[in-house]
Formats: sequence, C-alpha cells, structure tokens
Amino acid sequence: RGATVVTADEPNLLSEAVVELLLEMTGSNGISTDDIVSVLFTMTVDLRSEFPARSARVLDGWREIPMLCTIEIDVPGALPKCIRVLMHVYSTRSRDDIRHIYLGDARQLRPDL
Repeated sequence: RGATVVTADEPNLLSEAVVELLLEMTGSNGISTDDIVSVLFTMTVDLRSEFPARSARVLDGWREIPMLCTIEIDVPGALPKCIRVLMHVYSTRSRDDIRHIYLGDARQLRPDL
C-alpha cells in the first residue's frame, strides 16, 4: 500500500503523482507487473480531474491489470488532495518484508513506517 498528495487538482499533477508512487511501490518491493493481481485507488473528494487508473495505464504492462478507482471517506480534518493505493500482489515475502510507500505530505498518515 501507499499514498501521496498533490498540490492541486490538475490532471498532469495527478498523473505524475500516481506514476511516481506506483514506480516506487513496485521498485522498492521487487514487484513486476506479472505479480500484480489488481489495484485499488482511492482519492479524497477534492480530487476529480483524472482517474488514477488511467494514469497507471501509461506504464509498461499495466493495461491488462484490473484497477478500480473510488472516493476516500470524507472525514473532517483528513489529509486533503490525497491519493491512496492498495496493490494486491503475488509474493513470497513476509508482511514484515513489504515496504509501504508514503510520499511527501502523505508520510504523516503512517509515521510509524
């Protein structure tokens, strides 16, 4: 899993953030596209200019991966302009060996990591 934030609701900013996060998640954990079963994206309600799955499909091998986009629960005081990713993968790693990626201001979501 992972998360990132953008500074504004602009398609190019969303796309760049999604690609950066996915590349970091897969690279840090040695995940190939053949390992990915599916991906779930959530975004806060203040983001609506682009589907994160559409941004992911520009990456090699991602066109055939099932992906779903949905809205994050609008909890008062929650981190704004946030994109979260839950990636389901085949892996022989233990849960303790998986590196969860929180970029930029999203690091505050999981300071324990």
